[in-house]
Amino acid sequence: MGDSSSRQASTPRLALFGITKQYPAVRANDDVTLTVAPGEIHALLGENGAGKSTLMKIVYGAVRPDAGEIRWEGERVEIASPAAARKLGIGMVFQHFSLFETLTVGENIALSLDETFDLKALAKRIREVSAQYGLDVDPQRHVHSLTVGERQRVEIVRCLLQNPRLLIMDEPTSVLTPQAVRKLFGTLRRLASEGCSILYISHKLDEIQELCDTATVLRGGKVTGNVNPREETHASLARLMVGRELPDYTRRAHTPGDVLLDVKQLSMPSDDPFGTSLKDVSFGVHSGEILGIAGVSGNGQAELLAALSGEAQTTRHGMRADAVTICGKPAARMSAGARRKLGFAFVPEERLGRGAVPAMSLAENALLTAHREGMVRSGWLKTGAMRAFAERCIGAFDVRCGGPDALAQSLSGGNLQKFIVGREILQAPKVLVVAQPTWGVDVGAAAFIRQQLLDLSARGVAILVISEELEELFDICDRIAVLAGGRLSPARLTGETNAEEIGRWMAGLFGERAEQNGPQTGPQNGGEPPAEPAAPTAHA
Repeated sequence: MGDSSSRQASTPRLALFGITKQYPAVRANDDVTLTVAPGEIHALLGENGAGKSTLMKIVYGAVRPDAGEIRWEGERVEIASPAAARKLGIGMVFQHFSLFETLTVGENIALSLDETFDLKALAKRIREVSAQYGLDVDPQRHVHSLTVGERQRVEIVRCLLQNPRLLIMDEPTSVLTPQAVRKLFGTLRRLASEGCSILYISHKLDEIQELCDTATVLRGGKVTGNVNPREETHASLARLMVGRELPDYTRRAHTPGDVLLDVKQLSMPSDDPFGTSLKDVSFGVHSGEILGIAGVSGNGQAELLAALSGEAQTTRHGMRADAVTICGKPAARMSAGARRKLGFAFVPEERLGRGAVPAMSLAENALLTAHREGMVRSGWLKTGAMRAFAERCIGAFDVRCGGPDALAQSLSGGNLQKFIVGREILQAPKVLVVAQPTWGVDVGAAAFIRQQLLDLSARGVAILVISEELEELFDICDRIAVLAGGRLSPARLTGETNAEEIGRWMAGLFGERAEQNGPQTGPQNGGEPPAEPAAPTAHA
């Protein structure tokens, strides 16, 4: 009999053979084969809708395959449920969260445990693990008070508490600073060195090349390649994913004009007792300019977006009418609808639930913000106009779906995002505020959306992009500022700063005075870090 330890080392932790899953309208997985060794960090790449999520749900027991075989450490298994997967040692962090809004973080995590628990001891363990991984999580907070980024941190910590032998991570770094990403990578490498296998899903090709040992690429549900990502280029990986070369970003010559979105000394307490109040936020966005605001989720982004979009009830905070000015009109006390009449458009960070109603068709979702585009007459809905607008959006923005009657929830994340962005752009706005425009979106769809924003700014639209994707901000923005602890940093011209400086500012290390309106030409208004760092959050 051979040595058992050597035999175990040579046996894949996970092996999939011929995995196939057919849905009524699409074959999500088509004869997929994949193996992951003990201690291997294995990337899974592909466009939105390529079949990655379905394949991982099969591994996690949330979906049953129609055909194929799963082997766990050499033994054939049928993973009938997530509980069965966890019992084997498989943990998964989903991109779309499964949390109960009215429960606390600790209570949500307790529900995922298969053994008895003590909430007080669990809260202590949550704090320890979240501190170890650099993921700030308060076990006493209610989930409804958390931002999207904070909810993702809860999902990651919940999974890590289970000490998995195979850890599946779906877009885990979208809410982290560059420094925190490096810390997480160090943790993942340590886990791998201890024998934990990691399946890593990300659209950030630089992360894949830095972290992963192997990459399996899916396109249209089929495996199109199995490569060493460190031996590939961004272009070659993207070509395997989308089947074509991705064009470089192009921007027509333009000159920034008048300030179309003007925010002056905006201070507003958060309605959420655990939220982050805005403190003296000032900035201006010019016609033909893209201003980017970076920052770790939970530092006032949700509050700023609510103040700009009209969702926050600014009147009861005693805010001056000119604290927010849109196209020269004081708008801080206007409703969301009144702001849209001025030429304001808005893409929220949550696609399902706020950007679109999941159970409604694309035609019906078009009506929600674009009803002024001839879809209502004398109080009656014009279904033909609704469908025509949705069809125009689907065609112009390459939305891959079953047509205007397709439900929003049936689209992949990237295709739904293209529809939501397209819906706003087709209304010919003068000011566009976009939150997380390409969060969880594949490289092909992300390139398309970013090019649309560049084209829109070249036509004279003032665009504010609030994003945690630093690469995205550096790719498309004219200037970048940072929101930390409810305060806004100075804005730097993109070519005069770098990811390291912006990363420090994301931790609150910038001057107290934020820049006033107008593009700047260099370090200004307190650009040097202060002796005492500004508070990174206001959760205390």
